[in-house]
Amino acid sequence: MKRVGVIGGGQLAWMMADAAKKLGVELVVQTPSPNDPAVSISAKDNVFAAIDDANATAELAKKSDVITFENEFVDIEALSKLAEQGVCFRPRLEALAPLLDKYHQRCYLRDLGLPVPRFVAIEQDWNTTAEVIFASEIGFPTVLKARRHGYDGQGTFIIKDIESLKQKLEVYSTKELETQPNSFLLEEFIPFERELAVIAARYVSGEVCTFPVVETQQEEQVCRRAIAPACVSSQVAVEIDKIARTLLNSLDAVGVFGIEFFLTPDGKVLVNEVAPRTHNSGHFSIDACETSQFEQHLRAVCGMQLGNTTMICPGAVMVNLLGYEISESDYITKRQQIEQIPQAHVHWYGKTESRPGRKLGHVTVLLDTQSRDQAIVIARSIESIWYPHQAC
Repeated sequence: MKRVGVIGGGQLAWMMADAAKKLGVELVVQTPSPNDPAVSISAKDNVFAAIDDANATAELAKKSDVITFENEFVDIEALSKLAEQGVCFRPRLEALAPLLDKYHQRCYLRDLGLPVPRFVAIEQDWNTTAEVIFASEIGFPTVLKARRHGYDGQGTFIIKDIESLKQKLEVYSTKELETQPNSFLLEEFIPFERELAVIAARYVSGEVCTFPVVETQQEEQVCRRAIAPACVSSQVAVEIDKIARTLLNSLDAVGVFGIEFFLTPDGKVLVNEVAPRTHNSGHFSIDACETSQFEQHLRAVCGMQLGNTTMICPGAVMVNLLGYEISESDYITKRQQIEQIPQAHVHWYGKTESRPGRKLGHVTVLLDTQSRDQAIVIARSIESIWYPHQAC
């Protein structure tokens, strides 16, 4: 049996469980708390430590044949010493390195010739950078992003004018946070028609396989729902597939990556962000595809042939069940109501605490058609059950 060490014990690691059992793989996780979701489905000799604790990862390596990642909040420099000692990381650390800092990621994509929004880094003298370089060349509104550790809308702000930008940066400059004034990225605001995403996997031999392109719908920079497949032209789908292959081959990556895109009203595709791991936009694949993104990831990192990514139904819609209050409820009544929706599959992550915006679970509904309108109606019906006073 192959043992896969997973750095991170959240829901993404937890969702690898069924695939691991199917493939005869055992999971061992490095995670801070015994209460984290993946602890219940992994081996008994997990490593309880911070995600970026390289000494703990050295212990994980002793218990694993290969190590992979649930999230990207790791210390690449410290892990490199383990790689030099022969620890097998998949994706390899060199594939992660250009992607962890959003500014470096933008530069890497641009240098590959891939389409991205215009962008600039915030330097220490950010007043000069913002006013002279950015505002004069790109203008407002603009998007301000933390270069590290931003996810699910955290560290991302829509800025309307130069004064708002100054105020936001001044707030962060006085906080005792890892994020400092020179740790931000400013980029062009894209008035997109839709947001899209694709899950792509690369095998050790270089084979790349993509899942169907999905449409993601965000609220406050957090994904609320995903519709599969996205209603886009074949030209757009081909372009996205080409971008995914170019990126993964350039990185010499092994494993699953999630890639987000903007689709502009004139049909242009721009890369928004890249996640070097399984991704929220691919959760629909658990119930709607021959092979889930989690099985595909384990197949790739374990050196097994990639699976078939074809959908088993005409369409599907995935809705995130996000926290909207501070509580310790398991929301069992609401979950039972949602389960009554035909062809609904509820996935509850077993988290013990709810807080606004926290991902507590998701539900995927399989559809008999590829109707985007039908998918949206079903998504809203789920949200009317889940969120108090949700308007349909």
